[in-house]
Amino acid sequence: MSQDLTRGGTPKTVGVIWGLLILNTLGSAGAVTIVPLPRSLIQMITMGALVAAFALALAVNLRLRIRPNAFVLLLTLLIVPSVISSVHLESGLGALFRCSRLALFVGTLWLLSRWWDGGMTFVRHHIRMYFAVLGSVAAGLVISPGTALPELYGGRLVGALWPLTPPQIGQYAAVIIGLTVLLVLGRRTDKASAVAVIVPSLILLALTHTRTATLGLFIGLTLAVGSLLLTSAAARRFFTWAVVIAVVAGVGFASALQVWFLRGQSQEGLSSLTGRAKVWDALLAAPRTTSEQLFGMGLGDKSFGGLPIDNSWLAVYHEQGWIGIALVAAVFVVLGGVALLRPPSLARACAIFLISYCAIASYTEAGLGDASPYLLHLAVAATLLAAPAATAPLPAPAVPRRRIPRWARDREMT
Repeated sequence: MSQDLTRGGTPKTVGVIWGLLILNTLGSAGAVTIVPLPRSLIQMITMGALVAAFALALAVNLRLRIRPNAFVLLLTLLIVPSVISSVHLESGLGALFRCSRLALFVGTLWLLSRWWDGGMTFVRHHIRMYFAVLGSVAAGLVISPGTALPELYGGRLVGALWPLTPPQIGQYAAVIIGLTVLLVLGRRTDKASAVAVIVPSLILLALTHTRTATLGLFIGLTLAVGSLLLTSAAARRFFTWAVVIAVVAGVGFASALQVWFLRGQSQEGLSSLTGRAKVWDALLAAPRTTSEQLFGMGLGDKSFGGLPIDNSWLAVYHEQGWIGIALVAAVFVVLGGVALLRPPSLARACAIFLISYCAIASYTEAGLGDASPYLLHLAVAATLLAAPAATAPLPAPAVPRRRIPRWARDREMT
């Protein structure tokens, strides 16, 4: 085991496990790829990745040492309404399968909690793994630009090698951009490495035309950097330059920014959030029994009437009821409360960025009630807010007894 440890005492296998969890949450539905991939094959790969992640986590933590964690405890409680609503099979047998997936996902997080110590280990794993995902997107764009920028999505960037949608790509890009910027401000990485991550990620984010990810990045970074202003000169300089650049861009490129933001939509389409509001109104107007209001309809594919819900809170209400909403809200209250109570630090700033990004994205994206990238983002925030593991004090070195000559002992006795 000693050969499998990194400098910080975390097994290298943990990085592999985190990558498998990310692979599991990439999804199986999306754009048309260069080489057609059957959905059944993609589901087999993603579910196999989760099973492998759980098995590896169990192998590396055979003694089942876990750390008490309110975040993972709340996710564990979320499984209860999911199972209660899914056993009625109103959402089909797939609901029970999704409950099993959520249980394996949460179980893997419990096994990994042993190494949640407030350090940057999981932040670095997060950035590396999602940057690798973005690398596959960039490769698909180079190999087949027509497939990567299809007319079906209005010319927005999609995954041409793996079926990733524009919101997914935008989310991954925004998250690693924000985390990398914070690492630079905290002097935890060099500028050359940061530029190599940030610049291509910004380009991919711009090509996705994803408004939610862009707003989440800017607002999340503003809150995170703002939490460092009193203790970091680098954060103050960054904040000042960011304000100047924002003002110049707003004045000089206002029309171009408006075109990018509207994505060719009318004001009516923008006000209805690209048709989402109609689905939300229909979902809220649908009749439900008291049990369905409390526990939901069972874990499904985050859709209503064949259309995506695209709102985490309404998706949780539909599938896990008011109890699910209360538990998800408790996740944000606990993580946000702990972050606000901690003194200013880089770990706190990264956690604030991830929590605020997920809160903003929850309005137009679903995923907070099931195994998803958003729960992984919040899990990273939980690792950053965890107290450092207590280390047992080293035993004091034994002091060798000085040998007293026999004649000296005889003199003392006399």
